[in-house]
Amino acid sequence: MLEPLRIGTLGAARITPPALVRPARELAGAEVVAVAARDPERARAFAAKHGIPRVHASYDALLADPEIEAIYNPLPNGLHCEWTLRALDAGKHVLCEKPLASNEQEATRMADAADRTGLVVAEAFHWRYHPLAARMREIVDSGELGAIRHVEAGMCFPLPFFNDIRYQLALAGGTLMDAGCYPVSIVRFLAGSEPEVVSARSKQLRPGVDRFTEAELRFPGGVTGRVRCSLWSARLFELRAIARGEHGELRAFNPVAPHFFHRLRVKSPNGDRRERVSGDSTYTGQLRAFVRWVREGVPMPTDAAHGVANMRVIDAIYRAAGLAPRG
Repeated sequence: MLEPLRIGTLGAARITPPALVRPARELAGAEVVAVAARDPERARAFAAKHGIPRVHASYDALLADPEIEAIYNPLPNGLHCEWTLRALDAGKHVLCEKPLASNEQEATRMADAADRTGLVVAEAFHWRYHPLAARMREIVDSGELGAIRHVEAGMCFPLPFFNDIRYQLALAGGTLMDAGCYPVSIVRFLAGSEPEVVSARSKQLRPGVDRFTEAELRFPGGVTGRVRCSLWSARLFELRAIARGEHGELRAFNPVAPHFFHRLRVKSPNGDRRERVSGDSTYTGQLRAFVRWVREGVPMPTDAAHGVANMRVIDAIYRAAGLAPRG
């Protein structure tokens, strides 16, 4: 039996308990052993609440802890690159929250550093680690829908807290970065190839910060695509993925967090059916895959190269919408 992977977390972000702390309790192969935050008192309170044994006075002190093997990086988008590179230089594997970086250039630096050090850098697109994702891919690949002609995905929800870091341009905020990186990842997954951006439009909360973005895409072979995302617009809620083929269509509601609830509907010459795909929490599956990569050398599909490709599309959408890429 291998020792549990000893993980330290940078910051006390709201995402850390569901994405790391609770999954680590469910898995024998992982243990959260330390936390550091800009506010030491907040770090101490977080550690006490979640049973984390050590609190470090700074991020640098956490990276210098010789007992820590891997780092979870849930910092704001604009800090992902800097602290992932520092973690790699300190000899730590990294599970970095999505999107991997502020832009493609930063993501490439992170991927190059992972190659140079031989350490793991994984992008935390947890939705890929629920069996629903594999089932969607299986249906598309089976030929039941015929040749795929169109893919689309959307993630829209209201976030009326306009001082939130997700609206801060200096921290690489914007709806495409926060909500929209999911639809971009999903359509690339369903199409099985990389798109070019045909057109895009955004609505801004303040100069440079999008609150709504929609883009039209084109994949090899004439396959079309669309992504839509919003943190504040008339489209209050959307959470879906669609793959449309010559003979049928797949529709998934809530492909992002299907462990809470989801619907999968398939219309094809075989009939009209609904499926439910059971599985652990997406975050539990993700942490299990991360531990397996570190311990057994089995790569995750959302590696640093995935992050580079996703950021390439995000940057292109921003440019097509008349906005600058983040960073």
